[in-house]
Amino acid sequence: MRPGSYRAEKKKFHFSTVVIYMILIVWGAGTIFPFLWVVLNSFKESSEVLSSSFSLPVNATLENYQNAFERLNVLQAYKNSLIISGSVTIGVMLLSSMMSFALTRYEFKGKKLLMSMIVASLMFPVFSTIIPVFKMIVSLKLLNTNLAVILPQIAGNLSFATIVMIGFLKSVPIEMEEAAYMEGANVYQVFGKIIVPICKASLSTVAIFSFLWSYNDLFVQKIMIRDNTKFPVSTLLEEISSKYGTDFGLMAASVTLIVFPVLIVYIMLQKNIIKGLTAGAVKG
Repeated sequence: MRPGSYRAEKKKFHFSTVVIYMILIVWGAGTIFPFLWVVLNSFKESSEVLSSSFSLPVNATLENYQNAFERLNVLQAYKNSLIISGSVTIGVMLLSSMMSFALTRYEFKGKKLLMSMIVASLMFPVFSTIIPVFKMIVSLKLLNTNLAVILPQIAGNLSFATIVMIGFLKSVPIEMEEAAYMEGANVYQVFGKIIVPICKASLSTVAIFSFLWSYNDLFVQKIMIRDNTKFPVSTLLEEISSKYGTDFGLMAASVTLIVFPVLIVYIMLQKNIIKGLTAGAVKG
């Protein structure tokens, strides 16, 4: 190495790092500011929100949060969301892991066609299929039930989850499975005792994305559930905006209550998201 090369590389490294951090700071500030703005306004009265929405609360109050629990059925909405999103998450994890196992470990007729259909299904938005899905739900007499939301959401998340799992399983050596078969294990034992433990990182990613997408999916929830006692939190927020649109303090408090749990979950599990998405990127 030449005498001045280390110094040049060090300066170049520092310059690029400064640029990257500046971009990230600007992007982070633009992303975090709207949420902080909503949180601050949730402690203000509606009149104060209108007069000075970008300042700190003059007389901070918890009245908006008290009204949110008294006038709105927030706890019931949380319960409904937990049942729906939890069921969707479990269903997607189970089905995507089984599908990816079959598609990466077995050869059968129509395998390439099936893979192409899974990838192609990502191009179809939920809006294009909602009418036939709605007719199926009505014919099965599931309208206004949790299953009316759970089944379409599982179907909508399954393609992405399967592709993520396939990408990971392709990088996993098959020798352990072959050894298990030679020891007398059947396919169910191999799947449950070898494949599932190996795929924990990717399954975590699938679980997090499935839960968040289900939790935030207003479109399907609004169409399939009409009974306000069965509203999940996203549908409840839309109902609040139509009924209490002029009560800005209450709306800000409601948004905070609905968004804050998801934010906490994401912050706690963000390492699992990154690890799961990159787990199959490098073989070996």
